[in-house]
Amino acid sequence: MDKFDRVYGLHALLCAADAPVTKSQIETVLECSQESVEHIIKDMRLHLDAPIKYDTQTKGYFYAKTTDKDYELPGLWFNASELYGLFASYQLLSEVGPGLLESHIAPIKEKLESLIQSNSMKKGDIEKRIRILKMAARKPSPKHFSVVASSLLMRKQLNIKYAGRDRNKPTERTLSPQRLVHYRDNWYIDAWCHMREQLRTFAIDRIEYSRLINIKAFDIDDATLKEHYSTAYGIFSGKPNKTAILKFDKSVAKWVAEEQWHPDQNGQFEFDGSYLLEIPYRDQRELIQDILRFGPDVEVLKPEQLRDEIKDKLMQASLQYN
Repeated sequence: MDKFDRVYGLHALLCAADAPVTKSQIETVLECSQESVEHIIKDMRLHLDAPIKYDTQTKGYFYAKTTDKDYELPGLWFNASELYGLFASYQLLSEVGPGLLESHIAPIKEKLESLIQSNSMKKGDIEKRIRILKMAARKPSPKHFSVVASSLLMRKQLNIKYAGRDRNKPTERTLSPQRLVHYRDNWYIDAWCHMREQLRTFAIDRIEYSRLINIKAFDIDDATLKEHYSTAYGIFSGKPNKTAILKFDKSVAKWVAEEQWHPDQNGQFEFDGSYLLEIPYRDQRELIQDILRFGPDVEVLKPEQLRDEIKDKLMQASLQYN
């Protein structure tokens, strides 16, 4: 039984008892030594402000009445694995998001750190033990990120100036944000674009100006969002209208078979050890990049247009080295 589980166990034991609980009773219920019981009581008093008192006559422990209400563990209580998982999630969020909810989460982080401190896990250990590597991440402006996040959570419309990569100059848009998306180490916002009257996805690092509008945002139902965004390939939206058939060499077949390129993909091994992968898609730009990273270990069988596009890019790359 973990230390945090024992804290929860002792709390439950003291709450349910009609009389002071002896140290031997605690040892039996918590399956630990006398020394461990003493440490748990000390930690609960010190870190959780638990009003645990000792009765000299019965030689037992009990909760002292300090208010009209019975003592409860502060805030939400988690078992050990949940607590570590929550703190690890906080660490991940701090790494990938520029200040997302930082001011709101910081007090919780301090409380978590005080709970986690023990012989096996000291303050700062989780940050040292979790390593997050970002690849090709583009850092959005903390200011614009904060405005976008506020607009999303407050369900207000958002006015932005957006410099998309496919346009020569920025365009002004009014959006009703639907979801914040972290994809391949970059942040995006799925939103209803009032100018185009369509669902669109915007890269937050391409926002040059942002302003919250005090008008209620349009809400798009979950089923519509899922159909529009989850069926496409990668970050691009729209219902798939093409299927790519890729043949991977046996040298990489095992690893590709364990990857998910698309929720609706189909794959099978061939007799020669190669692997055939069928992927539905609409916009081929991201798919092309994923195919090219396998170089000579993959061949596009269908459709012909995608096959020709890959062939052309490989020939252009080859010419760079002639």
